[in-house]
Amino acid sequence: MDPVVLSRWQFAITTIYHFFFVPLTMGLVWFIVILQTIYVRTGNETYKQMAKFWGKLFLINFAMGVVTGIVQEFQFGMNWSTYSRYVGDIFGVPLAIEGLLAFFLESTFLGIWIFGWDRLPKGLHAATIWLVAIGSSLSGLFILLANGFMQHPVGYVVNETAGRLELVDFLALATNPRGWLLFVHTISASLTTAAFFMLGISAYHLVRKQHLNAFKKSFQLVAGIGLIAAILVGVTGHFQGIYLLEVQPMAAVASEAHWETVYPAPFKVIAFFDRTGQREIWSLEIPRVLNWLYFPKDVGAIPGIHQIQVEYEARYGPGNYIPVVPLAFWMFRIMVGAGLLMIALAAYGLYLPLKKWPERWTRWLKGMVWAIPLPYIANTSGWILTETARQPWIVHGLLKTENAMSPNLSGGMVLFTLIGFTLVYAVLMIVDVYLLVKFAKAGPDAARHEHESENRILSPVSAPDS
Repeated sequence: MDPVVLSRWQFAITTIYHFFFVPLTMGLVWFIVILQTIYVRTGNETYKQMAKFWGKLFLINFAMGVVTGIVQEFQFGMNWSTYSRYVGDIFGVPLAIEGLLAFFLESTFLGIWIFGWDRLPKGLHAATIWLVAIGSSLSGLFILLANGFMQHPVGYVVNETAGRLELVDFLALATNPRGWLLFVHTISASLTTAAFFMLGISAYHLVRKQHLNAFKKSFQLVAGIGLIAAILVGVTGHFQGIYLLEVQPMAAVASEAHWETVYPAPFKVIAFFDRTGQREIWSLEIPRVLNWLYFPKDVGAIPGIHQIQVEYEARYGPGNYIPVVPLAFWMFRIMVGAGLLMIALAAYGLYLPLKKWPERWTRWLKGMVWAIPLPYIANTSGWILTETARQPWIVHGLLKTENAMSPNLSGGMVLFTLIGFTLVYAVLMIVDVYLLVKFAKAGPDAARHEHESENRILSPVSAPDS
């Protein structure tokens, strides 16, 4: 019944639920942009049909993302008011820009795009979905710049009198390398998520030989982009890890279960730990590889967990600064394993079109439907790693999580809302999956029939005389 532990669980559960929807929204909208732009340039109705079909699935996911995202900001006031007071002058700036600029840009033009089919000129209508995509990406950028400050604080001073942080350099906040690395990594992951979502649904229809021309085009388009995006996820993640060792060394070495400072350092493929998580029982190691990953020129020793603990005690005072090492270690490997598997599948998806469509594909195409969860597994494990490996800090080096709580919050209060949010979010997830599966199976015909019905309803010709 510890309110800190329960509040962390609540924030973790609501964040993970929300993040199921965010990457698909951010990635899928760019594929719709491509399809609709090709339609405008070529006049090929197949691309218009596919833009509408994927747009329908995008709208379902977008709606769920908005609903689950609202709760996130409420929690800062409900559970983490001390944090909000301490860092609000800085944290609130990118969130305000996100809400007032990016989200309004995204939602306003999304409404125009929904009702603008066949009512706006083709080029102007395509411009609206471009603005939706730009707004969606800007929204992600400002949120990740806010998160980047929590990971690596910049552009602030400590007001000792008021007991809070104050922003003195907005440019430093806006160009924080930690935030931009998170953003590029997240955008790449979002494109990968959308690519595998589209590959799986396209594969479903190709196996059943439904709308072959349309789904062949979708499949070939996203296989190439998905491969590039999956590779970029790995590349940006690698550079993020190198930078992490500089600004959050404990988080970096915890993800590798690197306990002692040794040179050269081995890379642990797998490891098992005791019940405390503070001692390693057995591991499979590859000599020297960890040094090669962090230092391409093989210079310098990577500090171990125990050495960093001593340094942190000298800098920040007595306390335990070691996160849950087994969690960080395995989340990192699950993320990387899922990423490598996605690269292999996307590469094979590019190779297969050289063969006969789709008779020789059946077994692999059926497998692609089951590959849709892979990016979700990678995204979730990656965010768990990012947010738990920096513990005990909520703002790295400045404010501990245990000191960021609302002062009058009891364990019973948090437990009640934790159960409530979990149940409501579970229902929302079931509804979202049901709707996505329903409309994905229905195919482009359902989207076209629905659009024709809307036209009849909204057309002045069909309106009754007044």
